[in-house]
Amino acid sequence: MIKSQLKEWLDACFQQGVAQGYWSKAAAGDFVVEEPKHEGQGDYATNAAMIIAGKEKAATGSKVNLRALAEQFVHLLAAKETLLAKVEIAGPGFINFFLNEAVWAQVVPAVAAEGARFGLAPRKNGQKVLVEFVSANPTGPLSIGHGRQAVLGDTIARLLAAVGYEVEREYYYNDAGRQMRVLGASTQARYLELLGLPSTFPEDGYQGDYIRDIAQGLLDEVGDRYKDETEVEVFKVAAEKAVFANINQTLERMGIIFDSYYNEHTLYDEGHVEEVVRQLRDKDLVYEKDGATWFKTTAFGHEQDRVIIKSSGEPTYRLPDIAYHCEKFKRGYDWLVNVFGSDHIATVPDVLAGVEALGYDKSKVTVVLHQFVTLMRHGKQVKMSTRKATFVTIDELIDEVGIDVVRFFFLMRKADSQLEFDLDLAAKEGKENPVFYVQYGHARIASILQKCEEKGVVLGAFGDADLSLLALPEELKIMKTMAAFPALVREAAHDLAPHRIVTYLQELAGLFHRYYHEHRVVDPEAPELSRARLRLMASLGTVLCNGLQLIGVTAPDSM
Repeated sequence: MIKSQLKEWLDACFQQGVAQGYWSKAAAGDFVVEEPKHEGQGDYATNAAMIIAGKEKAATGSKVNLRALAEQFVHLLAAKETLLAKVEIAGPGFINFFLNEAVWAQVVPAVAAEGARFGLAPRKNGQKVLVEFVSANPTGPLSIGHGRQAVLGDTIARLLAAVGYEVEREYYYNDAGRQMRVLGASTQARYLELLGLPSTFPEDGYQGDYIRDIAQGLLDEVGDRYKDETEVEVFKVAAEKAVFANINQTLERMGIIFDSYYNEHTLYDEGHVEEVVRQLRDKDLVYEKDGATWFKTTAFGHEQDRVIIKSSGEPTYRLPDIAYHCEKFKRGYDWLVNVFGSDHIATVPDVLAGVEALGYDKSKVTVVLHQFVTLMRHGKQVKMSTRKATFVTIDELIDEVGIDVVRFFFLMRKADSQLEFDLDLAAKEGKENPVFYVQYGHARIASILQKCEEKGVVLGAFGDADLSLLALPEELKIMKTMAAFPALVREAAHDLAPHRIVTYLQELAGLFHRYYHEHRVVDPEAPELSRARLRLMASLGTVLCNGLQLIGVTAPDSM
């Protein structure tokens, strides 16, 4: 909130400089306000002078006196003394801002006034975004890899909604093809086994016990009606229905609800795949070679062309993916966000080339690639025992450590970083566990406020609390960190970086815990100070709660 206020003032000063002929408007919107990386460099800093100087030099070809330009900018800021205690020009032209300490207390009533809306956009921005994630074919339960993607995608969707986008979540899947035929054949073999009849299990069939469970469910429903069935279709349909029911149950358990499901088969049934090939052919962007159909991706800067239809006549996965993205654009979205596993890294550029070739703006497609998850116990990689699959399921992980821990841990690292999931740490219920550390901060604040209420302590209106008494360095740091929350949410949403919310919550909880251990919130001998500190705690609890809700983790009032 204060950062945004400062940026607005800087923008106004920039425009004043344009009006007075100090510089042109070329640098408008290009400079930033950010927190310095080192102590002693102020509360915020801007690169405005350097950006303006660079633009002016590029436009005129003449060298710009950077120091003089920075001084002109600082002169325009002189009228902002109510916000600024001091302004310094440092290094190659950075302008550092030192704010009046009293400014930070503004955040306390602001949080109280906005409550659950603090940090969120006040209104919709009029833009629609489609977030596609999970998109696992219905061949088995969700693995921990799918789990990380599910949490990433859902949290990205939450962040985008928080900053004003109209967000839809979509699950894309394929219920046709070889994988599904193998699933049907595997189910058929287990069904016949349960009937005590001869069967041949597919060499590359699905081995998990969940296949037996599906077969048993079918047997309970229809008895031996399908014992002489020669086609696998009926078994495929039964298995798909059961697997999808399991997937949806797992997702709902994680608090994830999709707005729409899109079946890849629809792209073929409605002629979209064929239409993509026709359009590419009309643009002379496909050719035949060795019996296969190739897409000229070299025309878009790639090192080699790509096969989109094999010599067998079967499309490669690139082709329906291009068709699917074209259909997304036709549905009128302003931004398409895809959350994929890192195994998609080679195909993404090809799909984007296809989108571009067909006349769509590929800059409106953002792909978040996540690395895989390694489970660790006692410092060693482990494989959890599993009832339902030959891989670790997300349900098993939730059963062991709980939904809140799973969601929090999956977001603790950048998406493109390998994630080591420490089961020993995740199972702890003390301050060592980062999830409980943050949640306990909220619970402890709720307890403080509850006890005051039980003792009849009346906080009264904010006008009754002298917030200027909040002058300790620790209190100022807490307020400054709370004030940064709205800008953090916007930046995390824009950059599709939910891990920043987790990092922020850990920092804010740490500030609270240290403050609580060193200072009394309620001091009977200092009622006015106590009232101010209680107000601070109430606002701090709200910010912790809002942050936890953004990542889909509960904010308990007691632990």
